[in-house]
Amino acid sequence: MIEELLPESVVAVETYGDDGAEGTTLYPEEQALLTRAVEKRRREFTTVRGCARRAMEKLGVAPAPILPGDRGAPQWPAGLIGSMTHCDGYSAAALARATDLASLGIDAEPHLVLPDGVLDAVALPTEVDRLSGLAARISDVHWDRLLFSAKESVYKAWFPLTAKWLDFSEADIDILVDAGAGGRVLTGRLRAELLVPGPLVGGDRVGFFDGRWTVQRGLVATVVTVPHG
Repeated sequence: MIEELLPESVVAVETYGDDGAEGTTLYPEEQALLTRAVEKRRREFTTVRGCARRAMEKLGVAPAPILPGDRGAPQWPAGLIGSMTHCDGYSAAALARATDLASLGIDAEPHLVLPDGVLDAVALPTEVDRLSGLAARISDVHWDRLLFSAKESVYKAWFPLTAKWLDFSEADIDILVDAGAGGRVLTGRLRAELLVPGPLVGGDRVGFFDGRWTVQRGLVATVVTVPHG
């Protein structure tokens, strides 16, 4: 699901359920982060790292511990960029060589309406208006959840380039539906206008992030990729 949204230079591995936890051995420094974790958190942590290690293997990179850095962003081996996501019943990791992309972010969410009050906290008035237009056209998609997921992917792509916080209100996201998309799988594009000075990539200031999304198998998934130059 995630891989079909990403360019060919990115390797993605995903799993449904938490079966990946059974075959994944954590490094001691990873285990140390889970001393007080409940079982659900332990399994999610382990499963998504199993996905990441299999992605490393596909890239020909030796497996390594994946530890959280500033604001929880995963620290990847030198020469790699990547992103991880997990929600109930799903985990995924996406990796690329740093020479192929400047940054990337992925996110998956259950395809459910957001809890009360969350949309008001994360969405700009312009975004709410566009969501209303989308809902009038396609009523069986929880567009609020899709917007939330897109905000998460934008942040995950933003932080490695800036080492700064990006508030929900600092990116205005436009969601577009692919022509002919319908049935059980919906896909489309997204564009995030950065409302604060964007990162420098290849010497140029980036003002927009672009990505893709899909709704399928009871999930919403979004990706953002930032090319060089």
